[in-house]
Amino acid sequence: MNLTDIPNLRLINQQVASTKFKTAKEIVGWMGAMQAQDFNMAKWAVGVRLPGSTDQLIASAFDKGEILRTHLMRPTWHFVSPDDIYWMLELTAPQIRVSLKARDKVLEIDQRIYSKSNAVIENALRGGEHLTREEIVYILENAGIATDVYRITHFLLRAELDGIICSGRTKNNKQTHALLAERAPATKALNHDEALAKLARRYFTSHSPATLQDFIWWSGLPATKARHALELVKSDFVAETIGQQTYWLTNSFSIPKSYDDSVHLLPAFDEFIISYKDRTATLSSANHLRAVSTNGIFRPVVVMDGQVAGIWKRSFKKEKVILETELFEPADPKTRKRIEKGFIPFGNFISKEIEIVAPHLLKTDTK
Repeated sequence: MNLTDIPNLRLINQQVASTKFKTAKEIVGWMGAMQAQDFNMAKWAVGVRLPGSTDQLIASAFDKGEILRTHLMRPTWHFVSPDDIYWMLELTAPQIRVSLKARDKVLEIDQRIYSKSNAVIENALRGGEHLTREEIVYILENAGIATDVYRITHFLLRAELDGIICSGRTKNNKQTHALLAERAPATKALNHDEALAKLARRYFTSHSPATLQDFIWWSGLPATKARHALELVKSDFVAETIGQQTYWLTNSFSIPKSYDDSVHLLPAFDEFIISYKDRTATLSSANHLRAVSTNGIFRPVVVMDGQVAGIWKRSFKKEKVILETELFEPADPKTRKRIEKGFIPFGNFISKEIEIVAPHLLKTDTK
């Protein structure tokens, strides 16, 4: 394996280059968890791995609870399968609660208040209710629980971490919360080592080639726990060393004789970029700030032959979607045609006619 193989193998293992799955739940389950704070982009993150799917199909899977959205790991919003949400929460929630203690103190939230807010939220959602953030704010305020100064964010986050709530159906184009117990049937509990092994196996299978440092970053686990997790499963993987880095791959991996000429329009915060601590195999250091801002915003990217070649954006005009790319390097006519062809799946996904703006160079002052 060489450096060129790394991004191309990741495209294969992450199901971007091709897929063996047929449903959104299967894709999310394969990936373990998929970052999803930008809901519309997160739907495309699933869709780009599920050829022939549409925004409506992914939204339907979400509304039915076939995929759920909650805070996990680092923590941030993630899509997760209902089959995995309980053991993932049990594994990662304790360290997140600890990380929130300092801010809780500033907001004057203690365990007594959390117990009360959890009870109020659980009671409000019981019986299949799906409520927006604004509706829950109203209910908490009526119960005498102040929700200002970001306290509502902590109340909702804590209810997620405690396994009380998760995402509900979209209502009037707004996200809602629902009781986790009513959205996902209880699953067999795992002991700590079983959960660590399952998380490591899921990550290194779906995201390889990847390093231990990549896994530490993605999972949010303390380094000692992440190392132990890898030790538990490393017999199922092989190690390949390039330079100073050791990459782990499944025992069954093989290097293709060649890779398809590919152009992929990947969404903001896509796992192909964000799930690795070291992204240089795909995104050069010189271009990193063009694709990832200094405040941690991961922009939608154009990936050509495994390399991030630029960024893209969309805008809507009546029944059309306007797609525009800003490239890191000038594009010849052949490259432009390849990029235009790569736009087609996104237009099909959102069921709109696409209008393509000719690629142009990205300004070097991107921040």
